[in-house]
Amino acid sequence: MNDFVSNIKKVLLVFLILFIALITYITYVYMFNSQKAVASTFNRRLWAERNKVLRGTIYDKDMTALTKSTKTSETSQKQNYLQGAVFAHAIGYMDPVYGLSGLEKKYDAQLMGNNDTTLSKFVFFNRDTEQKVGNGLRTTLDSKLQKKAYELLGDHRGSIVAMNPKTGEILAMVSTPSYDPNNLEKDWKSIVANKEMPLLNRAVSGLYPPGSTFKTVTAASALENIANVYNSSLNDNGSLIVNGTKLLEDYNGESFGNIDFKSAYMHSSNVFFGSLGLDLGNKALKDTSEKFYFNKNIPTIGLTVENSVFPDYKNNEKGNIAQSAIGQAGVLVTPMQMALVVSAVANGGTMMEPMLVKEILSSKGKSIEKLQPKQLGQVMTKNNSDVMKGLMKEVVSQGTGTSAALSGIVVSGKTGTADHDDPSKQEAPHAWFTGFAPYDDPQIAISVIVEEGGQGGAKAAEITRELVRNYLQ
Repeated sequence: MNDFVSNIKKVLLVFLILFIALITYITYVYMFNSQKAVASTFNRRLWAERNKVLRGTIYDKDMTALTKSTKTSETSQKQNYLQGAVFAHAIGYMDPVYGLSGLEKKYDAQLMGNNDTTLSKFVFFNRDTEQKVGNGLRTTLDSKLQKKAYELLGDHRGSIVAMNPKTGEILAMVSTPSYDPNNLEKDWKSIVANKEMPLLNRAVSGLYPPGSTFKTVTAASALENIANVYNSSLNDNGSLIVNGTKLLEDYNGESFGNIDFKSAYMHSSNVFFGSLGLDLGNKALKDTSEKFYFNKNIPTIGLTVENSVFPDYKNNEKGNIAQSAIGQAGVLVTPMQMALVVSAVANGGTMMEPMLVKEILSSKGKSIEKLQPKQLGQVMTKNNSDVMKGLMKEVVSQGTGTSAALSGIVVSGKTGTADHDDPSKQEAPHAWFTGFAPYDDPQIAISVIVEEGGQGGAKAAEITRELVRNYLQ
């Protein structure tokens, strides 16, 4: 009898443990995963709710409509993208089969007409049947500049980011190749099969070696950490050799002889900046990079940016330390990251939070919320940013970036020629240019990468020149 009772107790204990585990799991799912489930592309109830309200309009900064929703039946609608591929990566897409991306995903609740971003509240408790049109988004994008950027990249793979360095407002954000979000169903198979990855937003998710554009960060670190470095010089005979080992060499077999800090930046001496990297050491250069938000999540309004990478190297890894100072080795950046770097230089050392949305509007066009510019921090001193501004002006006036020069407007910048990560690749290097204008009162900062575009002082600098002309003239 005692054994029977004991067995019953054991069975009841097992059931009690299983019951507690079940309740715990249900509670966990409800508290932590319910929002994810509600917002999922595969939540058909949410799609039904979307179709009850005509989706809100997305506008450029001047209130030119970029999207227009139309009802296709009582229970469905279509979001029309009025500029097609030109704005695809900036806006994203909404499709009942392929889901949502970009602004369409980040501001889904508002575009559905809900001012509360808690989607579950909207889906399960909002029963307001009177609201027929969702809220609108006023972006920071300049349509004229966006179209020009897309035109200038043409058939090249690459990306352009243009922003206001004083506010962080993104004026243009282009990634090529692109796709037409109006034709997702028809083109989807060819889009995903395309080896050039047209769905990839290279502006915020493409990671590239920055090449010599990174010398801006190295120079900033040297100004901060090495006394009297601006007046230093060395003999550049074309190669940096330490203990009999060649660590790097100047581009295309050049050598500059006796060269100082200013000339080394203007003419992009790898030997000088590789030597600076060795003098700084990995820790100091990494610390400066992280002030510029490498290895960190970048706070944003309206977009998500992949983390740029500045790696750890041991003291005996001289080659990697020298190479990292010229934007090679394991250094990887997004075009958005480099736009932020050059914006901080242009803005007196203050880096602003990148923002793609400036206002949420009611269906009647009235302002619901105005989003304000925010500072990410003072990443360099005002004095050092002034030095860097002067150096960047000289790059365009008489250094490697003369292709960016423009009559009547003083353009400042830095060229970059970035080798592929894989040394076995025989393709041309990537072409970079980062710059701002006008010099005295910067209104626009630009980051351009042309994949396999060759030397950065040519194609990427020319694109920057035309963008500045388009925006300021």
